Amino acid sequence: MVKFKIKKGDIVKVIAGDDKGKSGKVLFVYPKTAQVVVEGCKMVKKAIKPTEENPKGGFVSKEAPMSISNVKKEEQ
Repeated sequence: MVKFKIKKGDIVKVIAGDDKGKSGKVLFVYPKTAQVVVEGCKMVKKAIKPTEENPKGGFVSKEAPMSISNVKKEEQ
């Protein structure tokens, strides 16, 4: 397992992909797969089944993991 300089809570800038140029806070780091989840970047729509709380079901937007090589830590 490789050690990364990016940790949960860091502010990072996306340097590659559809969200290039955006910056946000790191929500999760997955060291085994070398991926990170950045707040507001790589949004996907996920279908959810009807439940007691949400009887109609529908879609929810959430962040998907992206490669750690696509982000750069911003200097404060």
